[in-house]
Amino acid sequence: MTAVPAPTAGAPAPSGNGTLLADSADGVHIEYHVFGAGDPAVVLIHGWACNSGYWREQVGPLEAHYTTVTLDLAGHGGSGRNRTDWSMARYGDDVAAVVRHLQNSRVILVGHAMGGPVALEAASLLGTRVIGIIGIDTFKSLGLPPPAPREVERAVAPFRADFIGAMHRLVPTLFERGANATFEQEVANDMSRAPAPIAIASLVSLNSMDYRTLLPAVHVPIVAIDSDLGHAASEARIRKLVPSFRAITLKGDGHFLMLQDPKRVNEILLREVDSMAREDQQHQAR
Repeated sequence: MTAVPAPTAGAPAPSGNGTLLADSADGVHIEYHVFGAGDPAVVLIHGWACNSGYWREQVGPLEAHYTTVTLDLAGHGGSGRNRTDWSMARYGDDVAAVVRHLQNSRVILVGHAMGGPVALEAASLLGTRVIGIIGIDTFKSLGLPPPAPREVERAVAPFRADFIGAMHRLVPTLFERGANATFEQEVANDMSRAPAPIAIASLVSLNSMDYRTLLPAVHVPIVAIDSDLGHAASEARIRKLVPSFRAITLKGDGHFLMLQDPKRVNEILLREVDSMAREDQQHQAR
């Protein structure tokens, strides 16, 4: 499909009950917002060099049924930057810190792009409170060995040399043919404003992850809602590590499908959240 005009990239999400703060394990302040009510809580985790505003199209539909939480990972949006370790594990601590402030006994973690691996890290810390994980255009490399350090550095080198230029070259590759050019430029400009040292360190960690060592600690259903941009997730490979894994591919969408195609994404997202909530209720009743 041709992308329709989308909300301004990085615009703040609705304010909910005001800005709340949680302290991550290393003392960094994490800003978050809570909307609506009901169990389970749905926690929305943004992607690399983005912020909680990228979920603005999902908040309304979700909060009508569930407690809905948005947050800015450390170094992003309004959260603190007083850390030196920008690994996925530390970002998982950020999410866990927010979840520990919630009254809900059960949560579903939803992550876009880098937010998917962060959700896995958080789930390994939160134990049985997490009843499901939903990825948005992520998890396609689950089960693969991490690339060699030289390959990681080759991918990161352009950002070390010219962060803004490299970002403006990267972002167009994340959009499908015929995408809204104005929105594409807004995303490129917004992501280019990310603090370069933090974004680069995060990218190194993301590209170096060995999911095979992390997934055995995650014992909940994992669903991916993907665009058809690039290669598809190998369900057969991933199911060797996560037997319940499912991928739902939306044709004609780009990497930011939750903003470009919110009606279709929200419909599927709500369906999957409902399903995970029902399965958990049935399990608790046994």
